Amino acid sequence: MTRPHVAVVGAYGSAGVAAAEELVDEDVELTLIDDGEPGGGLCILRGCMPSKEVLSAGAHKYQARHDHRLDGAAPEVDLESVVETKDDHVLGFAEHRRGAVHEMAERDNVTFHHDTARFVDDHTLEVGGERIEADYVVLGTGSKLNVPTLPGLEAVDWMGSRDVLDATEFPDSGVVMGFGYVGVELVPYLSEAAEMDLTVIEHDDRPLDEKHPAFGEEILDQYREEFGVDIRTEVYEEEVEATEDGGVRLHLTDGSSVEGDQLFLFTGREPSFPAGIEETRLDPRRDWVRNTMQAVDDDRVFVVGDATGEDTLLHNAKEEGYAAGRNVIAAERGEPLETYEPMTHEVMFSGLGVFPFASLGMTETEAREAGHEVVTAQRDASSDGVFKTKDVARGTARLVVDADDGTVLGYHGIHYHADAMAKTMQVVLDAEMDVREIPDRAFHPTTPEILDGLFSDTAAQL
Repeated sequence: MTRPHVAVVGAYGSAGVAAAEELVDEDVELTLIDDGEPGGGLCILRGCMPSKEVLSAGAHKYQARHDHRLDGAAPEVDLESVVETKDDHVLGFAEHRRGAVHEMAERDNVTFHHDTARFVDDHTLEVGGERIEADYVVLGTGSKLNVPTLPGLEAVDWMGSRDVLDATEFPDSGVVMGFGYVGVELVPYLSEAAEMDLTVIEHDDRPLDEKHPAFGEEILDQYREEFGVDIRTEVYEEEVEATEDGGVRLHLTDGSSVEGDQLFLFTGREPSFPAGIEETRLDPRRDWVRNTMQAVDDDRVFVVGDATGEDTLLHNAKEEGYAAGRNVIAAERGEPLETYEPMTHEVMFSGLGVFPFASLGMTETEAREAGHEVVTAQRDASSDGVFKTKDVARGTARLVVDADDGTVLGYHGIHYHADAMAKTMQVVLDAEMDVREIPDRAFHPTTPEILDGLFSDTAAQL
């Protein structure tokens, strides 16, 4: 019996390499394809890893500037050193990823093509002039910047997140389009590290509008008060034009306009696919991928990572890749396929990562829509003395608990160390723990005391 042929397109990425790792020891012919240069995947090269590198430099300056107990001028951020250090670290991370892929390619059943793939049929790819006919295709082809359709945009120079992460100098002022995850993370970097005067356009009345209002309001207050950012809410972009001095003028739907030396597009990302996808049955759109990671239009194509258009986070991408690899084998054997239904687990490094936002599990609204009666509690960081002693007494946290059996359903917080507490709360939620049975014993004085407060407050309501 001929062993199945599986092609993984996007093999350097987090999702693609995960699928490959799941398949490499199986009885399959495995073809790995990626044209990345130097290769390593979006998160390592242009996403979560390099962004945290540059944010950390801004965070050190912010904390030194903000702490009234320190005397003297705040240090300047050496942007050339920031970028050089970032590049050095990131290239090391990427080299490790490439090494893992190339090591797999040494197997007798594995072939690696460092080239661009193009669809010529449902499961047939053209790579470097060679046709590869696969039984199954795994698409882990990532995403690209979503460039909005806006009159005048083609006539002005703009910078995306990739440009910001590589820049060693910036002008005095800027206008920001997009205040989602990327904008919330990079705006304070531009303000603090690059010392830019910024105007941000927010379409809704606050960012994070799908979460409890307390979190979006905290970002608005914090960015205006701590970083001096002008945030225009409940307004849309109408047209952009170049100014005579080489800057940009952005016209808004409320009749006003804003100007700056530089336009920044932090307008989200959209899935990226191989050329020729129109030659297949695939119709990429919202909800075009099943929870088995199979494409709705073709059971033999598995889509993972950013290419799905949903939950574009590293840990989701890896888990999707592993699930897709296992499901390829299950499909070939005629066995039931597993479903991937992850718990929400998001971390946004807002406030330069000094005041990150973590969101795990269900919000109060989502819990009620799912049929739960709930009790909730909210605690401000300022209510726990340890945050004051560390001079980070900003932010708040909320806990959502099932009112009938005490099961913890969700934790959401924007405060110092919220990112580190996310793992603890993941364990609590995954184990479906009763809030009344969680030990109330954070070491005093440490920042997890805010969790103890939430546990005791909701337990008391039960």
